[in-house]
Amino acid sequence: MNNKRYTLAVRRLTDGDTASDVLAEFLGLLNNFEFDVKAVYLDSGFYDGKCLTLLQAHNFAYIVPIIKWGSKIKTELNQGWSREISHDLTTSYGEHEWTVEFPVMIDCTYKNGRYGEHGVARHGYAVDAPFIDEPRQARSHYSKRFGIEASYRLSESTLISTTTQDPVRRLLFVMLSLLLQNVWRYLHWEYAATPRRGGRRLWWWPFEEFIDMVTRAAWTVLAVRRAVPANRPPDDRFHR
Repeated sequence: MNNKRYTLAVRRLTDGDTASDVLAEFLGLLNNFEFDVKAVYLDSGFYDGKCLTLLQAHNFAYIVPIIKWGSKIKTELNQGWSREISHDLTTSYGEHEWTVEFPVMIDCTYKNGRYGEHGVARHGYAVDAPFIDEPRQARSHYSKRFGIEASYRLSESTLISTTTQDPVRRLLFVMLSLLLQNVWRYLHWEYAATPRRGGRRLWWWPFEEFIDMVTRAAWTVLAVRRAVPANRPPDDRFHR
């Protein structure tokens, strides 16, 4: 929100859940929030007809990377230069089948030896957003989604180690880790930043330092004893 990355909802997957089931639930939550949603950025796991139909039904702008399903889209992604095309996708769920049509933007760039590869890299996105007019913009906007991966990596540094097999308890530990990130981002913006023209200036305050501060505060509040006083000095048995 306002260029700050927060985790607003977490859901535990159960057997039988599909990508469209999860998406439908989260889109319902978005309708209840007190802020406007500029766009929905999804990974390729949500590239199917039912998910795209849901996005169109809820009237959300969206960007979803496409998967090379079918000879038509494979051909489009193996030739030509940056362009916009119209594509359709047919999806079957049990006895039901439907087709959804949507625009696809194909962005092409030279690999220039990256990862030892050369030639042209073509990236296709299912895009329906009023602020995106050309393929290059689609790739640029979608790159913002990769910040989610950074949140996952940070959460691993504060994830509670456990041997429990209880999925509810394990989910609780993940949520606590993500909540700590939310608190850190809020405090960083509110108290470790200087107002200035054009936007606040954020001062250096890494997440690891915030966690150290929380840990020290917890030790103080819980009166954790970090040393055991001895009545007498250790004898020779404690020396090698």
